[in-house]
Amino acid sequence: MLQEHGQFNLLLALGAMFLLGLAADLLGRHSPLPRVTLLLLAGIAVGPSGFALLPADFVETWFPTLTHIALALVGFLLGQTLSLNNLRRQGRLVLFATFGETLGALLLVTGGLLLVGIDPVVALLLGGIATATAPAATFDVVHESGIQNEFTETLLSVVAVDDALALLWFTLMMAFAGSQNGDFGTGSTLAHGALEIGGSLLLGVLLGIPMAFLTGRIRKGEPTQAEAIGFVLLCGGLALSLGLSPVLSAMTMGAVVATLARHHKRPFHAIEGIEWPFMILFFILAGASAHLGAMLSLGMILGVYMVARCVGSYFGCRTGTMLAGAEPSYRRYLGLTLFPQAGVAIGMALLASQRFPEIGAIILPVILASTVLYEVLAPPVTRWALRRATTERPRVA
Repeated sequence: MLQEHGQFNLLLALGAMFLLGLAADLLGRHSPLPRVTLLLLAGIAVGPSGFALLPADFVETWFPTLTHIALALVGFLLGQTLSLNNLRRQGRLVLFATFGETLGALLLVTGGLLLVGIDPVVALLLGGIATATAPAATFDVVHESGIQNEFTETLLSVVAVDDALALLWFTLMMAFAGSQNGDFGTGSTLAHGALEIGGSLLLGVLLGIPMAFLTGRIRKGEPTQAEAIGFVLLCGGLALSLGLSPVLSAMTMGAVVATLARHHKRPFHAIEGIEWPFMILFFILAGASAHLGAMLSLGMILGVYMVARCVGSYFGCRTGTMLAGAEPSYRRYLGLTLFPQAGVAIGMALLASQRFPEIGAIILPVILASTVLYEVLAPPVTRWALRRATTERPRVA
């Protein structure tokens, strides 16, 4: 009886969340708020910090799994922007913008926290986490806007490359934090980080080659959805089992398919057809996982982290695009589209908390609180910047 009742509750919760997703989609078309922000607000309302319609154990059980699925799906879709053709055309701009954006966020967050007297270990770790963006939120805002041009292609490429570079910066900051904390395992930390990045890239290539072959052999009109989602979930599952990055592995697999497959658009269209239901669950549960009491108690450290990250990210990206010789619209608006932060940052915070348990009570609440605030406040800025960059006529820099 209890099992039947539990099953009914699960079905009821899933049905209600999908209908909330429909409402967010419809409302997002006729309001200044993107549907990502609306879903997060809905999640806060129905979660333990709101009306407690979703119990805490339900959120804690399903949120990690749906986070990995959503990131794997979005990582694969972002991989399409990293094909060799796109990199040849936009590689310099993408690399300069990404390097400037991540370095700017790292330096200003670390420096700002040190200036206000925060422990150097905390400052270094938060500085490393600050380099990550939110692939899922950014991709959804671009998809929802309906804008497809060189600016959106560049943005999605920057978000994709950002995850790989953010992992590198975070690994370096973990090593430096270890040395500050009296832990001299710096070499092993760097080796572990290099293994994670290299292993994720290798896994993506090894799975991307057979996926590209299967896509090429399928005749026009035949469904590819089962094969596409099978490969994406297999990639994410293997990455987790091997201690690698699901989003980086899936992204690499997508880039290989986009480069090698004869009919490369088919698997991406297949994933686009099913990713939204997973995104609904992911963003609602992300909002439901917020603890408003912890957010209010963090005070100065949360404010410094969020402001310094936005300022550093924007001006770092602006400097990078200027050095790359990009058009003025890229310099003005590309950095404004990179403020969202979600799953990748949470994963980094969990790793930092495991590695430095004595400061886990600071790192994890800051990132969880900032994630909710970024995901509520930043997507409208991203959508506004996309529209401004699109309406401005390109001028020679």
